Amino acid sequence: MADIGRLDPSQVRVRRIYAEPDGGFRVLVDRLWPRGVSKARAELDEWLKDAAPSNELRQWFGHRSERWEGFTERYIQELEGNRAVADFAAQCVGRPDTVLLFAARNEEENEAVVLRDYLLGLNLT
Repeated sequence: MADIGRLDPSQVRVRRIYAEPDGGFRVLVDRLWPRGVSKARAELDEWLKDAAPSNELRQWFGHRSERWEGFTERYIQELEGNRAVADFAAQCVGRPDTVLLFAARNEEENEAVVLRDYLLGLNLT
């Protein structure tokens, strides 16, 4: 891969899919389709299922705060070596605004936050 450096934090945002769309390249990062959201209302540009936490990890976490640290560590292990994540990161470099969408109620402890931080920490060389 060519030396393209790192993503800038302003290039990757995290939002709940239930919020009104506000521009950007909209990417759902959940493995399951969110309840109550039509495909038309979602206005997705991409559904990145392959980068979502595995079913086993998702079910183990269950959005329980006491498992957040363990979830983060395990999810990062799943992300490392995931070709879909590497390809997606390279695509993000060329976009001024990528929005990672998630359905969870907790806006601080969810897979989109971990994925964003992971993407921002990559050296895309």
